[in-house]
Amino acid sequence: MKYIEVFKNPITRGLTVIQFLSYFGTVFSHVAIASLLVKLGAGADMIAMIFIAILLPSLVLAPINGYIIDRFEFKKLILVLLGIEMSMTICFMFINTLEYIWLLWTFLFIRSVAGTIIFTAEMSYLPKIISDGTLKAANEVHSIIWSSTFAFGMALGGLSTYYIGYIGTFMIDFSFYLVAFFVMLKLPIEVMHNKVQSAWSATKEVLGYIRLNSKIVHIMILHSSVGLTAFDTIVTLLAKTEYKYVIAVPLAIGWINFSRAIALMIGPVIFSKYMKMNNLWIFMILQGVTIIIWAFLQYDFSLSLFSMFFVGLFTTSIWAFTYYLLQQNTDSEFLGRVISYNDMAFMAVGVSITYAIGKMASAGVELNYISMMIGAIFFLAAFYAYVLRDKITIRNNENSGEQKAPFVDKI
Repeated sequence: MKYIEVFKNPITRGLTVIQFLSYFGTVFSHVAIASLLVKLGAGADMIAMIFIAILLPSLVLAPINGYIIDRFEFKKLILVLLGIEMSMTICFMFINTLEYIWLLWTFLFIRSVAGTIIFTAEMSYLPKIISDGTLKAANEVHSIIWSSTFAFGMALGGLSTYYIGYIGTFMIDFSFYLVAFFVMLKLPIEVMHNKVQSAWSATKEVLGYIRLNSKIVHIMILHSSVGLTAFDTIVTLLAKTEYKYVIAVPLAIGWINFSRAIALMIGPVIFSKYMKMNNLWIFMILQGVTIIIWAFLQYDFSLSLFSMFFVGLFTTSIWAFTYYLLQQNTDSEFLGRVISYNDMAFMAVGVSITYAIGKMASAGVELNYISMMIGAIFFLAAFYAYVLRDKITIRNNENSGEQKAPFVDKI
């Protein structure tokens, strides 16, 4: 029933459709890009750098992302950004040799910049129009949408790449953004006027707010642990070196990610009602254990397909719950900027682990050892969550849009 409330609101319903189309478009071309890299003979370092282009924008945009969101009207901003995503997707079609790999990196980076701002803008806008249980449900719907599009986008993207080719896949990808653009164009979004500050003033203010509220820092660290699950480089390298003897590379990448994404999709539905701050550490331990099990089984395609499902089972539950904690412990005046810095922390972990995977793989470290190390780091995150289990609570604010004085915690 809580999910029905999200779809009753015409604005949240429309934004949900846009989320679905935008995410599906991003993921649909993901397999084509990874397969293209393998076809062109890219090495581990180069593959890692391409995936870093997808993650990096959240890291570099954090100081100005909140300012951009507050400075421009929400609807117009989203329409411009969707237009950028469409144009960059078209540009992918011109990459046919490693000589132009830097152009692919640039196009991916620009498209990811647009996608990052869209994501932060939507997550900042939702608390302004819904609150409490409905907001928590909206976060879970968001994670389910991301997971479902990741699942079916990867699977269908793999099939499209295998049977239609790269250019056809990129054209289909373009069409998803086009439909999202027209849905947004018709959406009756109310214009909200935010306090406009200079980028430097807004940055100083939010950093001061975060410094006075250490709960926010703790929640950011907990949330950023999910960034450790950036397995794209490992999956691509496994498809390139191991799975290609069993199945075509595009299909291998697509099906492995499909297995994980199905679990990402159903995880919040199963665990949402059980996850609390005082037991978050248990879910993080389970996440680490499943990654280590996958590490032992990943060289066999069938066993990897099976074990990857369990790897994904807890990821979005942790993601959605920690995001909800952040929203409920941040005053609405600062939410957009705080979310930007939260995404920066999250992506810093994702970029770092992706870079480390590329370097270790190039140095000859076995992929299963790399995976086991990632699983072990989750045990440290679980210990951190255990220490904080009684120190972070949900404030249950009614986000009415009124500005509130910053609260100061004593952790």
